[in-house]
Amino acid sequence: MGAASAATPNRARRKTVLDRIARMHRIWDTIRDIPKGCVASYGQIAEIAGIPRGARQVGFALRHLPDNQDVPWHRVIQASGKIAFDKDSPQFEEQTKRLAMDDVAVMVGRIDMQKYRWQPDLDELLWKPSSAWDEE
Repeated sequence: MGAASAATPNRARRKTVLDRIARMHRIWDTIRDIPKGCVASYGQIAEIAGIPRGARQVGFALRHLPDNQDVPWHRVIQASGKIAFDKDSPQFEEQTKRLAMDDVAVMVGRIDMQKYRWQPDLDELLWKPSSAWDEE
C-alpha cells in the first residue's frame, strides 16, 4: 500500500502539470491565428482555446512564453482595448511599436476594439489547418 499510495499524488501532480502545458500550447496556437492588423482580448483567446473564463490563464501563458516562440503576443490586449502594461514600461513601448507595425492604431494606450477586434468566423475556427500537422 505504501508505494502505490505514494505514487498516486505524483501521478496526479504530473497530470496537472501536463494539463497546464497543454493549455498553454492551445493558448499560444490560438494567438498565432490572430491575423496582422487585428487584436484579441485575453478572455476571447481563452474562449477560442476552449478555456472558458480563462483570461488569467492566457496572461500566465504569455508570461511563460519561451523567447524562441513565434507567438505575436502584442496582439493580445484587455477587453476594454487597453494595453495591460504600465504606460511608462519598456513592455508598453514594445507592444505599441509592434502594433503600429501591424497597422493597429494605439491612441492614449488604447485600441479601438470595434475596428481592430479579431472576429474569426466559424469556418476558420473549425476547419483551419492545425499547427500540429506541420510537426510530422
